[in-house]
Amino acid sequence: MRQPKILTTIRDYSWSLFRQDALAGLTVALVALPLSIAIAIASGATPAQGLITAIIGGFVISLTSGSRVQIGGPTGAFIVVVYSVIADHGYDGLVLATLMAGAILLVAGYLRAGRLIALVPEPVINGFTVGIAIIIATSQLKDFLGLEIAKLPAEFLPKLAALAGALPHSSPYAVGVALLALLLMVVLRRRAPRSPSLVIGVAAGSAFAAFAALPVDTIASRFGELPAGLPSPTLPSISLAKVQELLPSALVIAFLAGVESLLSAIVADRMIEGQHRPNAEIMAQGYGNIASALFGGMPVTGAIARTATNVRAGGKTPVAGMVHALLILAIMLVAARWAGMLALPALAAVLMLTAWNMSEPEKWRDYVHLPLAERGLFVLTLILTVVSDLAVAISIGVIAGLALRLLEKGRDDSGWTPRNR
Repeated sequence: MRQPKILTTIRDYSWSLFRQDALAGLTVALVALPLSIAIAIASGATPAQGLITAIIGGFVISLTSGSRVQIGGPTGAFIVVVYSVIADHGYDGLVLATLMAGAILLVAGYLRAGRLIALVPEPVINGFTVGIAIIIATSQLKDFLGLEIAKLPAEFLPKLAALAGALPHSSPYAVGVALLALLLMVVLRRRAPRSPSLVIGVAAGSAFAAFAALPVDTIASRFGELPAGLPSPTLPSISLAKVQELLPSALVIAFLAGVESLLSAIVADRMIEGQHRPNAEIMAQGYGNIASALFGGMPVTGAIARTATNVRAGGKTPVAGMVHALLILAIMLVAARWAGMLALPALAAVLMLTAWNMSEPEKWRDYVHLPLAERGLFVLTLILTVVSDLAVAISIGVIAGLALRLLEKGRDDSGWTPRNR
């Protein structure tokens, strides 16, 4: 089924649902704003291009998604490939590659390729999810601890080395702001689960830092002024030679966007006990990447951290994702100065908590007691996700999982029934 979830969820929509979606959208917008900027800078793009991606891509993905709660935007999974494309072909080349990736995803969704996610074994999905949680948590340590690092490496092991080297110079002010925000979020979630705990935590931490004039980084101090609007949509320069040259990059972008969005949708399904529509989700990624490219944005996909944040903040329907995109646009237009005052340690606390929830600590004991082969597959995928990249982790995980299934069938002939030709 390729029908977007918005068409079914809107039938029984109410003001009560809108209030929940609006609060969740606000929470996700607060998380997505600095993330989109940071991912863009790490990818070799500008902060404005990161925000454009979050606004245009995020809105279109939520509007057309096969998941009730999927949040689209630029993600860390794309950093290495985007940086490489920009370095080799310039930013115009990246825009064309993103446009091509969107077209590839539309074809894949039309051919019902979304169901191929069923080939990914459960231990691979679990290992991937925990690996992403580790990446998110480590990426936030710099701001959580107030570490002075000129450029944090994108690769995991060099990143750990840089963090360890800077650890003796951590800022007690940043740690205090982050812990205040984190404590408020945890306490409110337990004592008042219906409250916008993440918003309150970030606002309180940022207000404390501002009124006490603490020397902690804010969005404005780190990234400067935010852009004041969106560019007009334009087609990138297209030629047969460029299309051929960028096709490998476009295929990689399409693969990452498709896999990460489907895995994000699966994680969301577990959190809300729902069922996404994989082919509609793949097509949503196609629409989102095409729209992002037309406005000069970067590749976009379903973002696991922001989707989990949306669910935890009470998002119920695709409207939450659309609100999140519109709020980022509103911040760009009318509230850039106030947005610039948000303290990065408080925002880092949001993602640290999100990473903890994503890792599903209540399941760690179950992972330890998995059969040896499944445990090995889980650990292999986790390690590859953390130290390599998502494409390698998923590819090797799926191949290893299929090989294990073939070995199990080979050992147990009674479970194998040949097909009639």
